[in-house]
Amino acid sequence: MKDADTDLQVHHEHHEMLPVWFFIGVLLLAYGVIILYVGIRDYRSLATVVLAKYHASLWGGIVLILLGGGYTIRFWPRRRRK
Repeated sequence: MKDADTDLQVHHEHHEMLPVWFFIGVLLLAYGVIILYVGIRDYRSLATVVLAKYHASLWGGIVLILLGGGYTIRFWPRRRRK
């Protein structure tokens, strides 16, 4: 039985897992860019919605870009020194 263990050598490499917050940051950033683009495109033509004058899509896009950028930068995968 001991010979079977030495014949089959398994090399384990240590792989770091990416944090889920990195992916959440990338998604928030992507959604923010899309919403901001739509808000800029629709800036001139006000809809018949009651609070359209506040341009929620512009502000929402900016907030999502800031949050997504913060999470993406904070949890960017980097090599750790041993």
